Amino acid sequence: MRVWILMVLTTTLALAQTEPSDTVQRCRSMLDEAARDGNPDVRMGAAQALSLVGVKDNALQSLAPMLDDHDVSVRVAVVSTLGDFRDKQTIPLLKKALQDPVPEVDFAAAKALYQLHDPDGEQFLLAVVGRESKASSTYLSKEKRSALRLLHTPTRLLITAGIGAAVFSGVPGLGLGLSSAQGILSAPDSTARAASLLLIANTHDPALTDAVGSALSDKEWSVRAAAVHVVAMHPYPGFRQNLVPLLDDKKEAVRVRAAAAYIRLEHVTKEPTTRRGDTTH
Repeated sequence: MRVWILMVLTTTLALAQTEPSDTVQRCRSMLDEAARDGNPDVRMGAAQALSLVGVKDNALQSLAPMLDDHDVSVRVAVVSTLGDFRDKQTIPLLKKALQDPVPEVDFAAAKALYQLHDPDGEQFLLAVVGRESKASSTYLSKEKRSALRLLHTPTRLLITAGIGAAVFSGVPGLGLGLSSAQGILSAPDSTARAASLLLIANTHDPALTDAVGSALSDKEWSVRAAAVHVVAMHPYPGFRQNLVPLLDDKKEAVRVRAAAAYIRLEHVTKEPTTRRGDTTH
């Protein structure tokens, strides 16, 4: 009987040890498949979701081929995510993007390089100021129009504030998540509830934990995606297993963020110090 009990315990422990790594591998595979999907919106979503991961999780290997994507929006999302990492390992990829034939891509790369104190980024931006290069044929005019619309559209103002609030303190090598937040809140069917969740994500009110837990199963995809974003960025390691069902979410934007968040939280759960919001649900 003792031998049988020991065998059961050994098997249980083995399963407990292998299951998380299997889930991590599943998450990586999901992100890789999304990055190669035939739909450019899916590829763009994958690039945005990778801003929740970090350079040590092979994010750069996934992003590098996407710099050659034929869709401009995908390449812009890739550069935005690379900028989120604030890590010098991204410089070679950003310098490649700086040579992109589309102005929006190389302008985004220049901004990211400048934030990394790379001289190429500064020189490009100086060239833009001196009109020796064009950031975009309509870039400035589009920005002006967006700014004017914000004055008359409270919802968009809330979304803009939500994007800013979604960025927590940066850790070199880990994504700031800005690209992820932009992807959620700039979607046409994204709601003010998602923006509100990101806006209050910095509060220390204990009620936030329950709000995030409920939002993970909300009927609105943008709210679920925002909740996953907060779980990853805050972080809330106690909600890591709650992300597993979202790997099968009906919305691609939620699935890829859940995969990225699960990978990111692998490092948090290994840390000995208990984080705020580390609770079981």
